[in-house]
Amino acid sequence: TNQWFLPAVRGDIPPGCAAHGFVCDGTRILVFGGMVEYGRYSNDLYELQASRWLWKKVKPQAPSNGSPPCPRLGHSFSLYGNKCYLFGGLANESEDSNNNVPRYLNDFYELELQHGSGVVGWSIPVTKGILPSPRESHTAIVYCRKDVGSPKMYIFGGMCGCRLNDLWELDIETMTWSRPETKGTVPLPRSLHTANVIGNKMYVFGGWVPQSAGGEISAPDGEWKCTGSFSYLNLDTTEWIGLISDCQEDKSNLLPGPRAGHCAVAVGTRLYIWSGRDGYRKAWNNQVCCKDLWYLDTERPLAPSQVQLIRATTNSFQLKWDEVPTVEGYLLQLHADSPVPPVAGIPGTHETSVLSSQGGCSLHQSPQSLPSVSYPEMKVDHPSQTNNLIPNNVQVALSSSSKVEGKEKVTAPENKATQETMKNHADATGFKESNAPSLLPVCTSSAQTSANVGELHDLDKQSVNPDASVSCTVSSSQTMVTQQAVKTESSSTNGAVVKDETSLTTFNSKSEAAETAYVMPSSRVSTGQTNDSHSSRAPQRPPAPVKTRDRRWYDVGIFKNNSAVVSQFYLLPEETLNINSKTEGADVPDYRLLKKQDLFPGTVYRFRVAAINGCGVGPFSKISEFKTCIPGFPGAPSTVKITKSVDCIHLSWEPPASPSGNILEYSAYLAIRSTQLQENPSQLVFMRIYCGLKTSCIVTAAQLSNAHVDYTSRPAIVFRISAKNERGYGPATQVRWLQDMKTSGSK
Repeated sequence: TNQWFLPAVRGDIPPGCAAHGFVCDGTRILVFGGMVEYGRYSNDLYELQASRWLWKKVKPQAPSNGSPPCPRLGHSFSLYGNKCYLFGGLANESEDSNNNVPRYLNDFYELELQHGSGVVGWSIPVTKGILPSPRESHTAIVYCRKDVGSPKMYIFGGMCGCRLNDLWELDIETMTWSRPETKGTVPLPRSLHTANVIGNKMYVFGGWVPQSAGGEISAPDGEWKCTGSFSYLNLDTTEWIGLISDCQEDKSNLLPGPRAGHCAVAVGTRLYIWSGRDGYRKAWNNQVCCKDLWYLDTERPLAPSQVQLIRATTNSFQLKWDEVPTVEGYLLQLHADSPVPPVAGIPGTHETSVLSSQGGCSLHQSPQSLPSVSYPEMKVDHPSQTNNLIPNNVQVALSSSSKVEGKEKVTAPENKATQETMKNHADATGFKESNAPSLLPVCTSSAQTSANVGELHDLDKQSVNPDASVSCTVSSSQTMVTQQAVKTESSSTNGAVVKDETSLTTFNSKSEAAETAYVMPSSRVSTGQTNDSHSSRAPQRPPAPVKTRDRRWYDVGIFKNNSAVVSQFYLLPEETLNINSKTEGADVPDYRLLKKQDLFPGTVYRFRVAAINGCGVGPFSKISEFKTCIPGFPGAPSTVKITKSVDCIHLSWEPPASPSGNILEYSAYLAIRSTQLQENPSQLVFMRIYCGLKTSCIVTAAQLSNAHVDYTSRPAIVFRISAKNERGYGPATQVRWLQDMKTSGSK
């Protein structure tokens, strides 16, 4: 929600302090030291359990080979694994707090933590190599390279009477100090800056720097100023890359202003910068306290999970996918098995636009103001602006893809993740996206909504109330779920797995969230979505055939949240379609110039989704397939309940909300273990455990002992329930009955 709130904390609430050490370990926060008042420093350690907002003062054991850390401020306090590493800081040599005699420190301590809550004690590691010089207001981060499992702590800058810009490395496994050689332009000497690790880069922002242009002031009384300069160190190559120089002008206020003593935190691949103060040494009493919050997108977002089906009708889909943290929206695309012709008479255009708020303000920094080196783009916004839904006229490039030919037998879609990334675009203000990070002030945004789906937990009685599934079509001898072919028993085979009668498709998603899936009757399945309300009329099929090579992915729209109802998609002009057949990811015209195509009944659609942040569009998800319904089939059963007994469970459900005729029977299926699952874990095999007119059945312990426990997200046993009328079986409701690790391990 991007809203601040003041929690009601309790317990051993610590006194207010400045320049303390602070680490976050899961849901607990540890705070050490700091200045309680002028000249009086602390060496107390406090723990906050953020899940309960409970403070507790903890008392670590003293080290066996020395004294515990003395009271200090401006130290670094870094977490790696179950240990915190304390280095340096500033102490007061005088016992009288009014008589401040500063002493810079370079001592090094290790604090072992207990799991969840509490600490063990301090220790003083025996280190090799030359210790870094004493300092305070420096930064320390810990980085472990993926292909080399030795974690290293990096200390940069600080203050020891003069400001520093030296870099030190500590190998935590061998406890060896060294000074790595670096390439590139080293940032100016500084203190009270921030350093954060995202990926293999250490991002350094702000701080106090010497006021002289050369940055060579070493006298204790030298003048200094705050800076808004921004750089990163590639920790694999030890090369410095400058992003924003100290002398760079920002007349449009598109970048965070100069500041020191601010705080910064990395959330995923996004860096948040909050507050700080701005000013000069000569104007100490006239410093400005910043109250703005900014964020920097450092790279394109990861691919979302596969699109998942919530409900299907004859001409629409209700879809969802798992959220991707810290993104601005999602691009949804579809690919139709049926030929979709290009639209004649619409001029092709290569003009493009970029994401912006509906308030009309550009979110991006002009590229001319950035250095010419290769780095992620900076993107900026202001806290006073509101970050509204992404408008439908935002454009991204379409990429071509060959059509997958349909087969008579139901088959699983490809599991390969799409690695394509969308091209960058320019908006009406003239900005053009690049691969650079994107920096924005954080604004309040509207709350997100999620689809009405659920998982059944392992409790005595539980229920799921999915949306009523609208009837969908299928051939008289087949029923479909959602993405992969699985076989279920025929009513005439008494439980044997057969090839002919009923073919079901299952979700094939790495992150199958708590949800109820609906089985789609058909030989294939696919999903789609649009921002517009879907039409109630059945669209006419276009008469003109289209060659396979001309079929492309079509934009459904750009969505703020991770769910959508799809009834239409945008058609490409013929000129653009021809361009796309030659060039992967070519630009597309403004959505406002494109015509829309309604979804057809009984048609297979493939779907993929990509997340969008300030750096652009990330890679697409794996492809999902769903089929629109054919009128006349029953909807999916709803309100599934599971009641657990000693030796069995009771499964019950409500009739379909849209029965479409008399219900002749219901079928319930259980995912079972099989050798086929060992070869292809994503392809579930189902056994029919019930067929009859009742809306309930008993699942025996013997049947449950043969159940497959699905680990695509949390461990769960999977059931499917579908209804049959005169025309055949309609879509099925899929329910994941959550199991605890102890229960699932025993099955």
